[in-house]
Amino acid sequence: MTTSELMNWQTFKARLEQHPSLSLQFQYGEGKLVNASYHITEIKQAPIVSVDCGGVMNAWTEIIIQLWEPAVKESDRAMEVSKAMSIVQLVEKSLALNPLGIVKIEFGNADYDTRQMYPQQMNVNGDELIVSLTPDFTQCKAINRGGSCGTTASGEECCTPAEKVEKPKIQLINLAGDATVCTPGSGCC
Repeated sequence: MTTSELMNWQTFKARLEQHPSLSLQFQYGEGKLVNASYHITEIKQAPIVSVDCGGVMNAWTEIIIQLWEPAVKESDRAMEVSKAMSIVQLVEKSLALNPLGIVKIEFGNADYDTRQMYPQQMNVNGDELIVSLTPDFTQCKAINRGGSCGTTASGEECCTPAEKVEKPKIQLINLAGDATVCTPGSGCC
């Protein structure tokens, strides 16, 4: 999965809206589903601004949906998509979510360390809409721009600034050697 394949908020929300009566389930590993008693505890919008190793500034927005499993199982059936959409509507009354923000699902439990994952697929399986999650990943933006990570064949590091700017050479003049330059009454001060 590349950054261009990540699901944005507009697409994620539209897919939810297509299936309001289905149960919404999240799969975080092979055969591992978030407990049906989960709650959507918050939806966060995180504007990210970074400068990468090549000195290039990057900016994007992430929409993070946090899931929480209660210690005691409360239900055998996950919440309906319509319930999740009512939470989204409540959030959007207070916070305008960026439609192009990258969606992440934040989840963890006693057996799975909390982490942020990307929705990779959303498939209907019977009466469930299953959101398959894939782990977050690191990346080198220099490579994504067509550069390299490490040293190129020419010996240049990827982490050098995109544009090398040579410092201008300054010519220094010794004013102390000329007694007439700045003496009392000469008008230099």
